[in-house]
Amino acid sequence: MTKEVQLQAETVVHDKTVFMVRQEHRMLSLVSMLGILGVWELIARLGFVSPLFLPAPSAVIITGYKMALSGEIFRHIGASLWRIFWGFSCAAIVGTLVGILLGFFSIAESIGNPIIASTYPIPKIAILPLLILWLGIGEYSKITVIGLGVFFPMVINVYTGVRNADPVLIKAAISLGSNRRRIIYKVILPSALPMIFAGLKLGIGIALLLVVAAEMIAADAGIGFMILTSADLMQTTKIMFGISLLSMLGLIFSWLIDKLEKLCIPWKK
Repeated sequence: MTKEVQLQAETVVHDKTVFMVRQEHRMLSLVSMLGILGVWELIARLGFVSPLFLPAPSAVIITGYKMALSGEIFRHIGASLWRIFWGFSCAAIVGTLVGILLGFFSIAESIGNPIIASTYPIPKIAILPLLILWLGIGEYSKITVIGLGVFFPMVINVYTGVRNADPVLIKAAISLGSNRRRIIYKVILPSALPMIFAGLKLGIGIALLLVVAAEMIAADAGIGFMILTSADLMQTTKIMFGISLLSMLGLIFSWLIDKLEKLCIPWKK
């Protein structure tokens, strides 16, 4: 066996080993989550903690089932998803465009970087009272605060991805006669795609956080509103079900972004 064939065989074995380890880790994650739920159920069943403070997972599931039968939960989920969709999608598009401009054009970088650096640290939920004053207590203020929260991670990640593009590829594109638009589309944007998706993953978590905060302050429907009203009525099972819903939504959004990333970046391992 030649050294080249041996190296290829070792690479295949290594890749299979890594794949097997990942499968084991995934199974371990599932088992650990089921174990936590089992311990939680056991603690609640044995009465170590009052159901008022820590209801059993089975009670939370039953509460969610009843809310689904009545249709109440779908109204709250629909309101939250509608706000997240518009706030997240608009901020993702605008943030990507601004990040490309800041990273590619030096004049835009000189103007935009100080503005981003000075406004990014401001807690976005602190701006909500002003947004309500300017835009009203309706949907625009809540969508805007979500958009502001998603916008900054997108800009920073896209800007970093553009600035870290391979200069050799850019010089090669210039030497081949490519114009600025073609360089951005063919070289800069593909190089920045991993950072763009990193910004999307950060942004969706922030969007979930802000939609709950906004709905607790000014809303008549939504998961945050449901959690707040349930807390006022000491309905702990509803609170836990709302928190579980947010966790599931986070997992679903993360999974969708991962699938989209694999579709858009097939060369990434």
